Amino acid sequence: MEVHNELNWGLLEPVYNEALHRELKNQGIESQCEVSVPCYYKGEQMDKYYRLDLVVGDIIVELKSVTELIPTHRAQLFNYLRLTKKPMGILFNFGEESLRTERYAFDSATNECVLVDVNIKPLKKNTYLH
Repeated sequence: MEVHNELNWGLLEPVYNEALHRELKNQGIESQCEVSVPCYYKGEQMDKYYRLDLVVGDIIVELKSVTELIPTHRAQLFNYLRLTKKPMGILFNFGEESLRTERYAFDSATNECVLVDVNIKPLKKNTYLH
């Protein structure tokens, strides 16, 4: 990916977030940075909001810059997908020497996230959201 090639690895997430937003804009792709998603407790909207790193159409992009992705990072993306009902999420990790990317499809009927390949074919089922 161009952003990783240009900036390399190991910087803070906000740097990659802005760079990716700019790169998408340069390619004519609309995206939104730090999108606020309301939180609810027992049906009542709270004062707190989640902030999505980047949204490109119906795709949530979650950026990390860590030495290794762990289940908590995936759970964060899964919760964003569940809360927004968006069908796709991509998790990028800029903290490794080689850019790591994981794509997930969200099935709102089953409340499950499924790891998919670049052709959106399921690779592994993750039932975290049951």
